[in-house]
Amino acid sequence: MKVEDVTFFLKQAIELAYENAQKGGRPFGAVLVNNNKIIATGVNQILITNDPTAHAELLAIRAASQNLNTANLNGCSVFASGQPCPMCMAAMRMAGIESVYYAHSNADAEQYGLSTQVIYEDLAKPFEEQSMNIEYVPVRFEDKPHLYAYWKS
Repeated sequence: MKVEDVTFFLKQAIELAYENAQKGGRPFGAVLVNNNKIIATGVNQILITNDPTAHAELLAIRAASQNLNTANLNGCSVFASGQPCPMCMAAMRMAGIESVYYAHSNADAEQYGLSTQVIYEDLAKPFEEQSMNIEYVPVRFEDKPHLYAYWKS
């Protein structure tokens, strides 16, 4: 993708972030693009919806999936005003997003309480060292087939 196209779409995402902040939302916007065409946009709606997953990137992915009538967003790119958090990065990978561009880093966001760097660092640790308790508990029903085998059949 040409530098001027990346800059154009990032400016679109940043403009959405400014508009969202003006309305009392958090300063994050995202633009989802396929073949140099905007397919969907999103802004952070955590404060409006009380939904901690209502990030700009996730809302853009949801809208794009509905607009394209598919959960497979291979070939698409996301342009975000801020560095996507680990949840959004994981969702973009699972959706097949090809590339991600962002305009403001976690370092830029840190002094405003908007950085997710600590979460990235925690997730890089083995489960037993992370701040959240994570345990594998292999519960199975004796009278039912393995859940995944059941689904596959």
